[in-house]
Amino acid sequence: MQSKSNILLLYTGGTIGMVKDFETGALKVFNFDKLLQNIPELKQLDCNIETISFDDPIDSSNVTPKQWGDIATVIEENYDKFDGFVILHGSDTMSYSASALSFMLQNLEKPVVFTGSQLPIGDLRTDAKENLITAVQIASLQENNKPVVQEVCLYFEYKLYRGNRTTKISAEHFNAFTSPNYAPLAESGVYLRVSKELLYNSVKKHSFKVVKQFNSNVIILKIFPGLSEQVISSILTIKGLKGVVLETYGAGNAPSTTSFINILKEAIAKGVYIVNVTQCAGGAVSMGKYETSTSLKEIGVISGKDITTEAAITKLMYLLGQNIPSKEFKNYFEKSLFGEMTD
Repeated sequence: MQSKSNILLLYTGGTIGMVKDFETGALKVFNFDKLLQNIPELKQLDCNIETISFDDPIDSSNVTPKQWGDIATVIEENYDKFDGFVILHGSDTMSYSASALSFMLQNLEKPVVFTGSQLPIGDLRTDAKENLITAVQIASLQENNKPVVQEVCLYFEYKLYRGNRTTKISAEHFNAFTSPNYAPLAESGVYLRVSKELLYNSVKKHSFKVVKQFNSNVIILKIFPGLSEQVISSILTIKGLKGVVLETYGAGNAPSTTSFINILKEAIAKGVYIVNVTQCAGGAVSMGKYETSTSLKEIGVISGKDITTEAAITKLMYLLGQNIPSKEFKNYFEKSLFGEMTD
């Protein structure tokens, strides 16, 4: 007989954890100790739920690598006690956090499901209840007494995505997220259908561990017509800069002028890693496909392939934090570590 799953629910902040004070109209933080009283539907799930809340829940706009470390620490300290984890998080930076945690939580054999909502949990038309209930259900799925999902995911509006493949696409629609280059891992309708062939299954030769070293001396630079080379030069010579995610056109194209290429070349020579990602909603970088990207490839710009900007910047911060030798860095970035890009 399969035992009930034990699920830990962690509230970090965000809209989902708010309820409206009907006397004042103001939003206030929900008391998660009374979760089952306020959402009795959770009692119908075949699992045990415990809750933890950050002492000072924060708006996700204020999330930094410190909060990623705090989330990872909660999971690390409770890893052996629970079968799955649900992280309630503000939607604005959820894709960044889910991407970061996918690099931090290594040899993971349990689900870590991020979710949130566009409307507060106490709102009449809220999307919070469905997101929360299904996220918990997914985290509790077991087969042969083992979790079905064993990776960092993001659940929103009937779809479960690989966390490091997501991006937020809407500030007002309930389907606020998409995964442009990787199909949903599961979809919720009349039935909860899991596409098991899409789930991440690494060869876990080692025990679970958490890596918290990140180097945030990085920037995202979006190329656009008229971008001044003086501005680019000023940015790439910032003291202490270690890495740049360069959002280019189409399949990785950028200005091919000698002066522009030389600015990038000088930065690379000084030890700055430059990663090429497409600013398109979907698709991949293919440097050398067009003449306007051939020079980037020749000077040592790193290909981001089909990685999202969110995963690219967090992967860059993660790899920089591991002090990887410069001659190996490009190879590390250009291969999929935790399912974040297509090899």
